[in-house]
Amino acid sequence: MSKARSRAINYSASPLLASKTPVWRSKFIVAALALAFVGLGARAAYVQVFGNDFFQRQGEVRFARTLELPANRGRVLDRNGLILASSVVAQSIWAIPEDVDKTDPKLRQLAKLLEMPLAELRKRLANEDKTFVWVKRQVDEPIAKEIAALGIKGIYQRREYKRQYPEGEAAAHVVGFTNVEDRGQEGVELAFNQQLSGKAGSRRVIKDRLGRVIEDVRDVIPPVDGPDLQLSIDSKVQYFAYEKLRDAVKSNKAKAGSVIVLDAQTGEVLALANYPSYNPNKRLNLTGEQLRNRVLTDSFEPGSTMKPFIAALALDKGLVRPTTQIQTAPGRISIGGSSIGDSHPHGILTVNEIIQKSSNVGTVKMAMQMHPREMWETFAQAGFGQKPQVPFPGAVTGRLRPYKSWRPIEQATMSYGYGLSVSLFQLAQAYTIFARDGELIPVSMLKSETPAAGVRVFSEKNSVSVRKMLELAAGPGGTAPKAQTMGYSVGGKTGTAHKQEGKGYADKKYRSFFVGLAPVEAPRIVVAVMIDEPSNGAYFGGLVAAPVFSETVQQSLRVLGVQPDMNVKPQIVTEAVEESF
Repeated sequence: MSKARSRAINYSASPLLASKTPVWRSKFIVAALALAFVGLGARAAYVQVFGNDFFQRQGEVRFARTLELPANRGRVLDRNGLILASSVVAQSIWAIPEDVDKTDPKLRQLAKLLEMPLAELRKRLANEDKTFVWVKRQVDEPIAKEIAALGIKGIYQRREYKRQYPEGEAAAHVVGFTNVEDRGQEGVELAFNQQLSGKAGSRRVIKDRLGRVIEDVRDVIPPVDGPDLQLSIDSKVQYFAYEKLRDAVKSNKAKAGSVIVLDAQTGEVLALANYPSYNPNKRLNLTGEQLRNRVLTDSFEPGSTMKPFIAALALDKGLVRPTTQIQTAPGRISIGGSSIGDSHPHGILTVNEIIQKSSNVGTVKMAMQMHPREMWETFAQAGFGQKPQVPFPGAVTGRLRPYKSWRPIEQATMSYGYGLSVSLFQLAQAYTIFARDGELIPVSMLKSETPAAGVRVFSEKNSVSVRKMLELAAGPGGTAPKAQTMGYSVGGKTGTAHKQEGKGYADKKYRSFFVGLAPVEAPRIVVAVMIDEPSNGAYFGGLVAAPVFSETVQQSLRVLGVQPDMNVKPQIVTEAVEESF
């Protein structure tokens, strides 16, 4: 018993155990623990229940990604199904800068493959705070494979689509191009961007820091590819028109040129070309001069190409007949104190001859018998001063002032194409009136199989009469014998206009143009040509623009399968009658 007591612990011997602990302290500790558990429970409830949406979003921001599944952009085709624009797979190179070893010798090979200076590559990889940097977009597939073979840590690839344009410079202003995001920037690519783009799909995934997909978090929404777009353009006609225009601009040492070919039956644009042009596949260092679609965006005073409209209106009003004689001697006429003259005095001319020889005096004498309102209404019905109804970017309205503000001298000058402005597109469309027996037809960039319904401007009889006048103007004794074409009858009108600079006209700067139709009896096409600032000696439309018309007509009608309506070669004279302007 005593031995058992000796083994008992004497608690009072320890100072710590012997001290008396206050009761409040133990209660405080228990309460603090209880509050901590309550706080943890409340926080857990907030995270899991009340604030769950916020934390879900924060988690998704860090790990979940919505990957866009790009739709394949629709192809652009010509009227025969030949490809004008299509998309091909192209890998884009990206990097995580902090993972790339800047001393890796393979970077030099990478820079060479990407065709960029090594210093530029290092600069793009310098910011290590970024987790994503584009190195180069849309690299060709063979180059992408060589880059992948280098195996550089931190360099990755993403699949994209790159646009290709097989027709290059010839169709550049028609088709246009897209940017690296596959959005249309010019031409048809811009005008029909929404239709061609289709609808992108999506895929919701969780990724790791290296961009690798760990898992899908919802069903994939597949992309809807854009539909193909078939244009009215004929690739062969387009190429020939561009080639002849380019040669004419160079041979005449001109600043620029434009040409448009219309189907007179359907109103379809078969060709539309400008020079200078550009290669839409290689767009480095492009200038505004190259990008301008002059057929639609440039306006100019149309000069003598307006005279057939005055003749047709005079015929319709019963003021003259084709054989009516008008005295043009002594080759000048005074209107409101201003003098208007012909390049040569002609004496008495019939209405047919006034158009054939492009007499300003004869045209003015017909015009001054009319009320200004009648001329204005005719010009407006022909589409002048009206925005062309084509979904093409940059198409200009031109200028046609209200007739109430016309002074007599302005009415006179407008009769031969000064005082108003038009685009080459508007001029070509206006001449469908003479090709379609008095009806103006709508013009389309898309393929159409049915004849276009027109709006009557002149009577059929008088329109055919003016067409005969146009045939005379393009023949021997006219202003444009060089417009004649082997195997086909043609008709058309020259124009040569001083270029405006500021408030006046530039000295020795001209625009030369020719617009016409073929074959004369049953016109199938209308062709308009404009040469800007020819500087190699010749500048009259009959000498500069008419040869482009001739060659374009011949090639176009052959491509379209139109049978020749002339059995022998027409007589070609080397000297054209100088037109008045």
